[in-house]
Amino acid sequence: MRSRSNSGVKLDNYARIVHQTILKYQDPVTGLLPGSSDQPDAWVRDNVYSIVSVWALSLAYRKNADRDEDKAKAYELEQSVVKLMRGILQCIMRQLDKVEKFKYSRSTSDSLHAKYSTRTCATVVEDDQWGHLQVDATSLFLFFLAQMTASGLHIVYTQDEVDVVQNLMFYIEAAYKVADYGMWERGDKTNQGITEINASSIGMAKAALEALDELNLFGAKGGPGSVVHALADDIQHCQSILTSMLPRASISKEVDAGVLAIISYPAFAVEDMSIVNMTKEEIISKLQGRYGCCRFLRDGHKTPKEDPNRLYYESAELKLFENIECEWPLFWTYLILDGIFTNSHEQVQEYQEALEGILIKQKDGIRLVPELYSVPADKVEEEYMNPHSVERIAMGKCPLKWGQSLYVLGKLLSEGFLAPGEIDPLNRRFSTIPKPDVVVQVSILAETEEIKELLLKNGIDVETVADIHPIHVQPSRVLSHIYARLGRNSRLGLTGRPYRRIGVLGTSKFYIIRNTIFSFTPQFLDHQQFYLALDNKMIVEMLRTEIAYLSSRWRMTGRPTITFPISQTMLTEDHTKLDPAVLATLKKLQDGYYGGARIQMGKLSEFFTTSCFAHLSFLDVKGSGVHHDDGGDDEGSGDGYVHELRHDDDADDLAQYLDHLLAHAAPKKKKQHVRGLGRFKAAATKTKDMVSLMNKAQDLNVHNVNMYLPNKLFRTTQPSLNLNLPDSSASQETQPSEVAASTVSSIPRDASGAIDYGALVQLLKDTQSLQDQADILYILFKDKGMDWDTHLHGQGSTVRALLADLYEKAGEFKNWGLIRMISGMLKKKVEELDSACSDLLAHQKHLTIGLPPEPREKTITAPIPPDQLAALIDEASDNNISVAILTQEIMVYLAMSIRTQPSLFSEMFRLRIGLIIQVMATELAQSLNCSGEEATETLMSLSPSELKSLLHHILSGKEFGVQRSVREVDASPAISIHHLGNVGATKSERAGISKLKSDMKMTEHTLSLMDPFKDPRLSLTDPIMEMDRRVSLTDAVKLDQSFTSSCKSMRSQSVDLENIESGKYRLQSMESLDIPECIPSSRDTRHGQWLRRRRLDGALNRVPVGFYQKVWKILQKCHGLSIEGFVLPSSTTREMTPGEIKFSVHVETVLNRVPQPEYRQLLVEAILVLTMLADVEIQSIGSIIHVEKIVHLANDMFYKDQVDLGADEHMLERDPSTGVCRLLYDSAPSGRFGSMTYLTKAVAVYVQDFLPSGSCAVQ
Repeated sequence: MRSRSNSGVKLDNYARIVHQTILKYQDPVTGLLPGSSDQPDAWVRDNVYSIVSVWALSLAYRKNADRDEDKAKAYELEQSVVKLMRGILQCIMRQLDKVEKFKYSRSTSDSLHAKYSTRTCATVVEDDQWGHLQVDATSLFLFFLAQMTASGLHIVYTQDEVDVVQNLMFYIEAAYKVADYGMWERGDKTNQGITEINASSIGMAKAALEALDELNLFGAKGGPGSVVHALADDIQHCQSILTSMLPRASISKEVDAGVLAIISYPAFAVEDMSIVNMTKEEIISKLQGRYGCCRFLRDGHKTPKEDPNRLYYESAELKLFENIECEWPLFWTYLILDGIFTNSHEQVQEYQEALEGILIKQKDGIRLVPELYSVPADKVEEEYMNPHSVERIAMGKCPLKWGQSLYVLGKLLSEGFLAPGEIDPLNRRFSTIPKPDVVVQVSILAETEEIKELLLKNGIDVETVADIHPIHVQPSRVLSHIYARLGRNSRLGLTGRPYRRIGVLGTSKFYIIRNTIFSFTPQFLDHQQFYLALDNKMIVEMLRTEIAYLSSRWRMTGRPTITFPISQTMLTEDHTKLDPAVLATLKKLQDGYYGGARIQMGKLSEFFTTSCFAHLSFLDVKGSGVHHDDGGDDEGSGDGYVHELRHDDDADDLAQYLDHLLAHAAPKKKKQHVRGLGRFKAAATKTKDMVSLMNKAQDLNVHNVNMYLPNKLFRTTQPSLNLNLPDSSASQETQPSEVAASTVSSIPRDASGAIDYGALVQLLKDTQSLQDQADILYILFKDKGMDWDTHLHGQGSTVRALLADLYEKAGEFKNWGLIRMISGMLKKKVEELDSACSDLLAHQKHLTIGLPPEPREKTITAPIPPDQLAALIDEASDNNISVAILTQEIMVYLAMSIRTQPSLFSEMFRLRIGLIIQVMATELAQSLNCSGEEATETLMSLSPSELKSLLHHILSGKEFGVQRSVREVDASPAISIHHLGNVGATKSERAGISKLKSDMKMTEHTLSLMDPFKDPRLSLTDPIMEMDRRVSLTDAVKLDQSFTSSCKSMRSQSVDLENIESGKYRLQSMESLDIPECIPSSRDTRHGQWLRRRRLDGALNRVPVGFYQKVWKILQKCHGLSIEGFVLPSSTTREMTPGEIKFSVHVETVLNRVPQPEYRQLLVEAILVLTMLADVEIQSIGSIIHVEKIVHLANDMFYKDQVDLGADEHMLERDPSTGVCRLLYDSAPSGRFGSMTYLTKAVAVYVQDFLPSGSCAVQ
């Protein structure tokens, strides 16, 4: 027997450690590992981490084997790994009904269990008796399944198991919007069973999806059927949310050591190295102690102050756990691995030495990693006074198998038995390496030969759909249907991926389906669902946004390719020219730079060698299949191609659609001339097949399929219901006014005085005015309902059908007020409404809809299903259909902005859509010098692109002006928005807050207060340089205006809806829009600018950076802050830490009780002055501080000074709802008469009784 090499002896020693601490507990039947002798259940997360060291040891033996016994040992260890992984897979396969339900519900009651019986794989606790929903645990299993498969292990045996894994990927793909219990199983740190979105879950899900994408689960022996697929858009959603969250771990945890698993080994989920380093520094600085790291701040688990008889904590008792949180050596094993992967030898050595000092040494020499170290009960007070000073005692499991496993792994790597690449075969460790610049390929397709010629005249050479054969171009909706078949398995009751929209990353690849190349157009081009795509400026804006997103988020091999069709709707009204916005965009694309991205424009076929391809083999036909020969007879290809999905779905619309498409939608080769009956038979067969194809497209909700077919059998659009509509080439303004005047002067009534609906239908038939037809249909909609048949042109002319017809025509005329109104009546929903809502929520932004105060203003804090969301919007809009539709629209724009410019939303935790609508109307009223009613009508009539532009300018905090502009088609008012510079502003105004620091000193003896403003972008300090104001708001009078009905006429003649039965047919208004009356502008154009700024900032909940942390500090020096009767108690600081989003939201909630945004912002300024006292050496500044009293005190001082200076009562008019001078609202923060000057004086007067004598004097 040969002597063992030194490395062999060491390996044997590690094998002994692994066997003694891990493998000897493995169940011989299921392969699972129990938690401990006291906890016999098998936790998924602990099991996976525990077996990692066994896998690593098997790789080390295989690599360093110097005799056959080592190879046998390696095989035995490998099979132990396979047995455990398959044991977890068996547990999951017994719960596939939950996997299926969770894909749709995302409910905690439908989640996979977090732990199972070690002996039977059965569940051990009821659904509602444990925090089972832990996305990171399921993701961790999938992640290591991928890594182990890539290393050569065979864990998945059958095609059914492949489908299970594919469905588990669907289970975790929406992790970025799933609130779960997290890796500590507690959810919110109050331990009250509240779920929250966790960075650790999102990061692990992202890593798992990336690791599994395009992986063959059968390894080298597998075929195309065993490949699993992830959608790139879901991965990038996780990435963007993760980036926006870190270093925060969740809403209640400002930092969590568990995040180490995603910023470093094993997941490497974060691509930005600066975020990785920042998060690591936060963890080390805030959580590290002498025995490891705390899990998170104020973690009560196993501390002496925790009541073991109570499952949940009281909110206020969290403060008791501060500074005595248990420390876990586990996290030092992560930091050792991190040092190994980042080549930081000092870090490895530092943590290995620290870890060796706290391991528990057994008699046999094996060192164990204990679960945690706790403060002894008799030394709690000492630890409170001097954190990290007392000796702690080991508690909990010993060893913690999870920590023991990572400790052994670190040893194997640091001693050279394994290289990092061997336990990371999928190269996750390179995720932070900068990627090369992405070149976005754009291929323009013309719908018709005429459009192709038109583009050629402008120097743009493109192809038509017929030219690109054999490539098939389809709308993104078809790709959504295709992916909905992925992972479908009828034997297991799995339905595949839920039907969801496919984002631009998914549609920017070529797909090989049934040996045919497919390209898909982006989702935003589909105007059937919502009207945004009717606006060509909006289309090119969305194209710009998507290209920018692609260039920053594309991570796949090959370049992204966007297929952009130019359709009839992108031409001018007379169909002789391209829409100027579209043409300008095409020219920019030709130039090679657009949306901040490099562009390569060309034909689809030119991009094959440089593009990304995906082979969707799950749609391939089985057996010999059917060969679709383009030159074959029609008779011969009519049968045998309608049944070829993996599981025979007789009524599968998609299979039939694809079969028809591949068989009959290609340009046919010339055939020998057929005479007589054969010619008619061939024509009839072709027509029947095309009709069948169109019908299948309708079944899949693909309405514009004709655009994508080379054979233009159906050139006409859906037949009109023959409303007497004007020709779109003629402007509505040229219609004879006599017709309108004669036909709609009054509503027809019968002898009893009731409305004569028959005559009203006749009136509908006779009038040519779109507005009048909409008004009449609105009356019928309100009185008769959507499905009432007007019999306008025979049976089937229902109100719904007529409205749909009118919607199309209004779309041609770009009459946005009508389009929105009809969309609301037809209950159209933005297809991605729930996705937009989820995006905003996942970025830790709460949403409110409707106008304040509550209960009318509804708050959305968690994702809800689309139908419920639409119903909630309707309710919050007081069933005002135009406002409801506008709310949807703004929600989509906010989601677009937060995806591409998250910095716009910093320090804003609640987006109040109702107030944003109000502010937009106010801006228009002021800038256009019109009444509130006209401003509201103008807002409703803006095109989507103009509305988004207005919203973006309001969000940006930059100064802008609004002017009327003239549209070519004068169907609805247009505006132009332009940035304003600081020309004419004084030096001190441009300096803004830099001067405020000195201005706020009341006397040389005043408080030494810190400058609260650190960020030059802060809205409180941003000087407003609006030189183009048309209106002075100084003497503005508040008008109680309502949102008026979009049905109201935009012309002088219209159906008189105002006076019918007390306004029964008017859309209900949203109450009390505070739109100031506009008066002729004065020579000083800066009047009203600060009132406007405060109104904007108040509506957007915009506060200075660090504001909430300062509020937390001041709460520690008083009993609470009272704002208009609502108290923010000091006990909040016992429950929450200053950096928690939860605390910020709590403060914001109290502030949002104030309905007037400008008054709310003045209260914020007052609180800001108060917070300066937090840094003064004072024990207390009183009991409950009434902030509104400080504001009113400042207001009285301001009023007195102004009166002394000779200001008249008209100038000093007070807001009747708050009693504050409007002139104070309009005062700059700095300066002798600045708002902060008076607020500082007021604070000094209010709190002077609590200050040390002589510390403050008031002028």
